[in-house]
Amino acid sequence: MTDVLAQLQSAVGGSLSIEPVMLESARSDKSGQRSVSPPLAVVTARSVEQVQAVMRIAHEHRIPVVPRGAGTGLTGGAMARGGELVLSTAGMTRVLEIDEADQVAVVEPGILNADLNRTLEPLGLRWAPDPASREISTVGGNIATNAGGLLCAKYGVTREAVLGLEVVLADGTLLRLGHRTVKGVTGLDLTALMIGSEGTLGVIVGATLKLTPLPTGAVATIAAYFSTIEQAAAASAAITAARLRPAAMELVDPQALAGILQYLGLPQRQAGSAHLLVQTDGDAAEEEGRDALAIISRLGGTASVTTDPEEGERLLAVRRAMHPAMEAQGQVLIEDIAVPRSQLVAMFAAIRRISERYGVAIPTVAHAGDGNLHPNLIYTGDEVPEVIWAAAGELFEAALALGGTLTGEHGIGTLKRRWLADELGDEQVALQRRIKAAFDPRGILNPGKVF
Repeated sequence: MTDVLAQLQSAVGGSLSIEPVMLESARSDKSGQRSVSPPLAVVTARSVEQVQAVMRIAHEHRIPVVPRGAGTGLTGGAMARGGELVLSTAGMTRVLEIDEADQVAVVEPGILNADLNRTLEPLGLRWAPDPASREISTVGGNIATNAGGLLCAKYGVTREAVLGLEVVLADGTLLRLGHRTVKGVTGLDLTALMIGSEGTLGVIVGATLKLTPLPTGAVATIAAYFSTIEQAAAASAAITAARLRPAAMELVDPQALAGILQYLGLPQRQAGSAHLLVQTDGDAAEEEGRDALAIISRLGGTASVTTDPEEGERLLAVRRAMHPAMEAQGQVLIEDIAVPRSQLVAMFAAIRRISERYGVAIPTVAHAGDGNLHPNLIYTGDEVPEVIWAAAGELFEAALALGGTLTGEHGIGTLKRRWLADELGDEQVALQRRIKAAFDPRGILNPGKVF
């Protein structure tokens, strides 16, 4: 290992660190998990050439490499352990090009989502993926996990907003995937394969992004409250069934709402209140807002509506505060399941039953516009108790039984490996392992993650 570190030092200089604080930080992510021991070293790459050099050395010596961005993932996908080398792209933060005519941006992977959009805003453009972690998560990390967010029901998840990628493979080879054109079907779609691959196939070092114009006109934001979460979920399903397309539609169950309001220092609602937030934009925003408000009122909700942008952002801030509010209550296993939107009521009912059966608090929020739920299982202690894993397992089973999926946007990482075959089946898992081996024949990229 001393020889390997010497080679890395020669190749990347000050980008290599073995400082204890750096090694400790790479042992965990926002999932609450922590590896049993710190990694060998951390390289904070500053260029594509440095990434290539690191991968060539690691490939030669069969050193496991954990690609990492800001470390804000929620599945343990970027945490590293003893003997592994962390390769961080968080230092690669440049916007290389913005083409206003073609509505394309070329960026390095370490730029934060919100920083990119602050750069684009004066041009009347944006990159649509809008995870709740946008202020702290990198574009490269968004791509590696195929992140979703509050706006994806209308504007799509990350995959729909990426045209091309630059990727360094396990042996240091640089690939340029995809295109700058809106259309492009030459050969197999390796760009789409790389998106959501969680660092198991290659290291993303650049991205060509599809931009969209900022919506013009009014934005209508509705804050609605119901007596139960099932009623709120029924209202969101009715809005979808009415063929309205809100930019954001978020559900917050009573436990989550109480915790968020306490965290933000805001007045509590009546006990048991569930929250539905709906935001419409574009030329039809006010009309769609009125239609959504009528559905909410008909189904028993009380609501207020605003077209003031600052007030709308303040209302959205309640939803964005979910994760820090839950962390303030104890240790949290943050889950990420998705069901058909028509099954939201059934899934919330299942969460309630599982919470009562196991005696576990499971405050839950949902991107109701696309059926993506985030149950938060609260526990105490450093290790996830077996009762929490058992409850999580039943949550996954319930989602699959309703025609859903194990993960809508966070990925598999280490948290959900044990359930992967339950959804995909043994044959598909075996095929995916063969694809992984084609990209990474020595198995050095993010070992132990996903599979």
